[in-house]
Order: sequence, then structure tokens, then C-alpha cells
Amino acid sequence: MARSLSPLLLALPLAVAACVEETPPAPDACGASALSGLVGQDRKVLETMRFATTVRIIEPGSAVTMDYSETRLNIELDGKGTITRLSCG
Repeated sequence: MARSLSPLLLALPLAVAACVEETPPAPDACGASALSGLVGQDRKVLETMRFATTVRIIEPGSAVTMDYSETRLNIELDGKGTITRLSCG
């Protein structure tokens, strides 16, 4: 005869997961706000720069992984190669 699991036993993993405290990402850990002056400039300006963190340049239609790194600087470009957005992740 099969025994059914107690509803309390089934809820246990949810209760444990609720107790896990996630550390929120540090705001602007990649330094995007300090580089906000790049928005509107041509991508060629990036060739003369050195960055203290990992940089990911995202062009329209580019495949982008879903992994998150709070210290990685994402630089988004439009179809003309103009920098449109800077963000961490």
C-alpha cells in the first residue's frame, strides 16, 4: 500500500528556501555611472580606453548569455555603432 507524503513534509523545502538570505548586488559595482558620458558617442571611442573590469559589448541582434556578473560592464550599441546604454551585469 502506497503512503502519501504529509503536506507538511512537502512544504519543508519551501520553508527552508525562504530562510536563505540572498545578497543584493552592489549598486554600480561595474562603474557604469562614472562612464555615463560615453552614451551617445561612437563605439570607436572604446578602442582608446582601458577598463578595470570585464566588458561586454552588445550589438543589435547579438546573442547574450543570461549569466549575471555584477562587476561586468555591459555596453549596448545601436545599429550605427552609437553607445546607447551602460549597465552592470
